Amino acid sequence: MDVQALLAPDPATLLGESRARVLDLLRAAGRPLGVQEVAEQAGLHPNTARFHLDALAEAGLVTREPHPRQTPGRPSMVYQVTDSDGPTGRRRYRLLAEMLTSLIAGVMPQPGEAAAEAGREWGRYLTEQPPPYQRLDAEEAIEKLTAALAEIGFAPEAVAKGSGCQLRLHQCPFREVAERHQNVVCALHLGLMQGVLEQFRAPVTADRLQPFAEPSVCVAELSAREAPPAAAERPTRPRSRR
Repeated sequence: MDVQALLAPDPATLLGESRARVLDLLRAAGRPLGVQEVAEQAGLHPNTARFHLDALAEAGLVTREPHPRQTPGRPSMVYQVTDSDGPTGRRRYRLLAEMLTSLIAGVMPQPGEAAAEAGREWGRYLTEQPPPYQRLDAEEAIEKLTAALAEIGFAPEAVAKGSGCQLRLHQCPFREVAERHQNVVCALHLGLMQGVLEQFRAPVTADRLQPFAEPSVCVAELSAREAPPAAAERPTRPRSRR
């Protein structure tokens, strides 16, 4: 293992399109912004915006402070760009990722399933649920899943294959860690896709993920399933006769 690579600081330039856009919004504002403001201006779900904002704060690129409020209750957080790398210096998240994934792989009895369940939880959290009774068809669901993965940095490409679909992931945001801990990281990614589709109530399932099917491409296999009927379509009980 290259120890120097683990200890190298994470470059601030590799933020990804969405996170860089959030940082640019904060720079342009010149004042603290809340999560909802950033989400609306960046066109992101509030949970996704908060995810990017907290990551920028952890990287020391923005400050995070509670916003005073006049009424009782938990104060909301506001974010503002900082000109420094932060009071505690540069971060080294790859080392942390290696530590945590090796712990899961070496200690947990079913590391793949634990990682998949964590991925499903995060997939649901980072996804906006459709309004009640609104149903997406398979094509719409795959488009939304592709957009969600693009936000995180997977550079996905949807390709029809027979009655199903493949998602070709041209970039892995955690490639170096995934190469050493495929059973954990790739299970996490599959669970993430499953959680997104579950939150959409999509008639599509993510069945499996083939890591590094090609030198720089991972392939997820998607298949259609029967969508649950909307409430209005469900059979009603016959009225009892008196």
